[in-house]
Amino acid sequence: MTRKITVMGSGYVGLVAGTCLAELGNQVLVYEIDSNKVESLKQGEIPIYEPGLEKIFKPLIESGRLKFTDKTEGFLTDRDLVIIAVGTPKREDGSCDISYVLDAARMIGENLTGDLVVVNKSTVPVGTGELVEQKIVDVIKQRSDISASVSVVSNPEFLREGNAVKDFLQPDRVVIGSENSAARETVGELYSSLDCPILYSGLRTAEMIKYASNAFLATKISFINEISNVCEMVGADVTEVACGMGLDHRIQQDFLGAGVGYGGSCFPKDTEALVDIAGQGGYHSQILNAVISVNHQQRIRFARKIVNHLPETEQRPEVAVLGVAFKPETDDMREAPSIEIIHHLQKEGVNVRAYDPEALDNAREIITGVNWALSAEQAVEGADALVILTEWDEFLKRDFARVKQLLNHPVLFDGRNCLPMQQLIDQGYEYYGVGRGIDRLDNILHHSYLLQ
Repeated sequence: MTRKITVMGSGYVGLVAGTCLAELGNQVLVYEIDSNKVESLKQGEIPIYEPGLEKIFKPLIESGRLKFTDKTEGFLTDRDLVIIAVGTPKREDGSCDISYVLDAARMIGENLTGDLVVVNKSTVPVGTGELVEQKIVDVIKQRSDISASVSVVSNPEFLREGNAVKDFLQPDRVVIGSENSAARETVGELYSSLDCPILYSGLRTAEMIKYASNAFLATKISFINEISNVCEMVGADVTEVACGMGLDHRIQQDFLGAGVGYGGSCFPKDTEALVDIAGQGGYHSQILNAVISVNHQQRIRFARKIVNHLPETEQRPEVAVLGVAFKPETDDMREAPSIEIIHHLQKEGVNVRAYDPEALDNAREIITGVNWALSAEQAVEGADALVILTEWDEFLKRDFARVKQLLNHPVLFDGRNCLPMQQLIDQGYEYYGVGRGIDRLDNILHHSYLLQ
């Protein structure tokens, strides 16, 4: 069944969700307050880098199934559903700022023309759905021209940047939470053509599923990073340890890649928000606080490793950094590990030149004092060491024999364990990864734990 849907917000979630819902055959109107952005979107210009989005985006605009507006007048007329997909940024204390969500609720109340299902896709603290419903009801009560009812449904997104279109159209699961069974079924119909389980739950439970999912994945990353640090102490290789662990069907391989830690718009914000939610209820989350601490320390630990193993130079050492986005296949710099690592290197007197295939424009706004290169070769040539912080495919396919010729010193720091360590060592590189047995066994044999 074709639905008429308004999506509020053209950020990462709103744009992907709106486009994919239109691709599924619905009529979608995306509301965005920024008029300049709306005009660009109408022209088919996508403000984010997301593989696969452009392929379906422009045809949907041309067909009229996907439209954009910056006007609230009539933006809810004859709509079956409205989806809230506005930002929920992190406050300085780690809590989640839901002011944009409540602003969206107010706008819905002011422009409602009849009964409506309100779907919340923004990641929000548990209980926000009820606040949204109350906000809309309060606004409706102040109006004399309409009597309408709303049902709020939580439909959290589980989109991975760089894979978002596939994740939306081929999801592991769809979660739909509401106490109103009719509203749940209305939202469920949006996904009826997808081959995936649909989980129906209460409103608060759906909100909690989103936080618990991201917090668990962040925990898995910090766990393997902590194991990587022990591996360096005892001379083990964390990549082989992770492989051995992941073969257990109860553990599995995903998110067991040791490196410089997680970043992005979800894991850092959602984990800290869940800690805040727990704290407001009087519960101190020991595990999640440790997850956050390990993630921060992992970046500092790697930066110190770089400083401690740089070759001696007559002038300030020059380091080439390849990859600054928080992960490959995105231009997103939010909470990217590269930010903290580069700042630490600069504080230690290291000159940094850097290159990223997609994130340079965003990175320039966040990191200062860096010599931004226009290619990997330009970044590497004449550098005293090479640092990999994002595992872009183009970096993995480089001719490292040629890269070695461009470097002043063949010193390589692999912050993602994405390169063939032994092959690089055989080529003459001084290789440093994460948790790959850097300490030599003859030193480890003297460790006190073996002598007890």
